[in-house]
Amino acid sequence: MKRCTMYTPEERSVYFEQLIEKVELFETVEGIVQIGSGVDGYNDEYSDIDLMVAVKDIEDAGPAKDLVKQIFNEYKSGYIKEKNFSKDIFLLIVILEDQMEFNISIVPTAFLTVRSPLWNVVVDKTGNVIEKMNAENEKFITKPVKYNVGFDLPFEFVYYARSLEKELMRNNLIYALKMLDEMRDFTLTVQALNEDKKLHQFKAYETLDQSFIKVYLSTYPEGMTAEHVRDSAARLKELFITTLKKNTIFSMDEDLKDLLNHSFPSKQAK
Repeated sequence: MKRCTMYTPEERSVYFEQLIEKVELFETVEGIVQIGSGVDGYNDEYSDIDLMVAVKDIEDAGPAKDLVKQIFNEYKSGYIKEKNFSKDIFLLIVILEDQMEFNISIVPTAFLTVRSPLWNVVVDKTGNVIEKMNAENEKFITKPVKYNVGFDLPFEFVYYARSLEKELMRNNLIYALKMLDEMRDFTLTVQALNEDKKLHQFKAYETLDQSFIKVYLSTYPEGMTAEHVRDSAARLKELFITTLKKNTIFSMDEDLKDLLNHSFPSKQAK
């Protein structure tokens, strides 16, 4: 297969329009919603095409998914990965031979959701799709916290920091580095929340605050020794605490701070 390919807006538009024309012919398809960066013209020439295909009834989802797969087989797809989030909701990740990528959700109209302001109804045969999307969008914009992770993020950071220290004591550098990677993800998540990024598909890390990026990149280990990894974790801990202080969702109580400092004392305490 070819390496990742750049696509002009015109080339991507041809793929998009051809797919829409074919999918909307299916009798059970009630509408099609474009989501993601494509709604605003795509982030760049590498962006994927993301769609939600809404079907009228629950039992229509599986057959519609099979029909969409048939369309991509006509395109000479390089690879199709099918995911099943429930018996009624499907996701097709399709990579064509020329490396164009599609992410197509097939979902009953009643189960449509809005998880980002980036959506646009491109086909609606009955009016039900736009009605549902507008209702879900109202829920989204009125939520006090639009993006949440669903778990106690500060505790998880501390827990992984403790695990990292244990593995360093065992001289298990590989597992310690895995723990450090988890701590990095937690730090990025807090910063993304601070900047109101959509967590469920956020990957444009280069758009984060440049001062944060500079400090974040400086926390990588300077070498592959236990001391280098420990120093990296200590720097990351300081960044995490600084970033957490700006967050309106999560906080760290004094007992949890003490637990964290037990493994990685602050520079002032050394």
